[in-house]
Amino acid sequence: MPDVSSDLPAGSIRGWISLPENIRSPWWELGRRLLLALAILAGTVLLVFLDRHGYRDANDPTGDVGFIDSIYYTTVTLSTTGYGDIAPVTPQARMINAFVITPARIAFLVLLIGTTLEVLASQGREMFRVARWRKHMGQHVVVVGYGTKGRSAIETLVSNGQNREAIVVVDPSPIAMQEAHADGLAVVTGDATRREVLRRAGVAEASQVIITTDRDDSNVLATLTVRQLNPDAYIVAAVREHENAPLMKQSGANAVITSSDAVGRLLGLSSMSPMLGLVMEDLLTTGDGLEVAERDLLVTEVGRQPQSLPDQVIAVVRDEKVYRYFDPVVTQLARGDRLIVVRPARELPWAPRPGTHGEALASDD
Repeated sequence: MPDVSSDLPAGSIRGWISLPENIRSPWWELGRRLLLALAILAGTVLLVFLDRHGYRDANDPTGDVGFIDSIYYTTVTLSTTGYGDIAPVTPQARMINAFVITPARIAFLVLLIGTTLEVLASQGREMFRVARWRKHMGQHVVVVGYGTKGRSAIETLVSNGQNREAIVVVDPSPIAMQEAHADGLAVVTGDATRREVLRRAGVAEASQVIITTDRDDSNVLATLTVRQLNPDAYIVAAVREHENAPLMKQSGANAVITSSDAVGRLLGLSSMSPMLGLVMEDLLTTGDGLEVAERDLLVTEVGRQPQSLPDQVIAVVRDEKVYRYFDPVVTQLARGDRLIVVRPARELPWAPRPGTHGEALASDD
């Protein structure tokens, strides 16, 4: 993905909110209708000029109508001005005016008036949609950068039950905006290191922010700005180089993913053990094979050992700390624990296993 500060030309709009839309742009419609209006005008001028002998010009001593007169007559006729200085005099010219030029006049006016109303209605509709979006936006997810990492993060969120309407993408690239719109996502176009751009994305009300640009310095600055705007947001940030991870955490990120280390480790595992590499890739792939998921502890599971549960428990979350399943601290599961498990991808990752739906959770009163 390009640098977040380099894709917008000088003077371009920053922080512009655009929602996914299925209809064509009003400016495309404007151009199309103007071309149709010009086609009607040109066709009518040609028709009048070819039948010019059926018209009389009261201001010309000879009464002849030339090409310029045909243009003049057509424009004042189609615009319903009708000065009357040029008029059809033969039956043929009058019939053409009645059955050809009059319908052309109506179509011409409908195109012009309809275009104006369409542009105003489209702008008003877009303003209403943005206002309604802002009103209902809260506790949403902001994803900075719609490159490969950002797109994969959103796919994972959506596959685990996150509503697409509650995800906002921040990216300066017009191409990224088109791709995000095609995926049904709202986009704020602009540089995510700028406070105003993040404000427009509703960062102050967001529950989570994912920062995935391809430049560590931009990620750090974006993280600092997000943390200033929203001290309570859960921030997940990606860094390319491992040495930048501590700086990212100092900037306010709750979780930092080192992309180069993760890819390098996966490559190394695949080299040493191709089958292990396939399993690790399976765990990281959404919607197929195995999934790593987090779920609540059931009432019936309180007091049991993690190894005795139907799910393959690999870790236990207790008091906001993560313990491995074999840690003596979590030998017996307690109310309020959450489980990190490996399970089939076809099961809903954030719900209890099939067959246990409807059972009371240990976190319930």
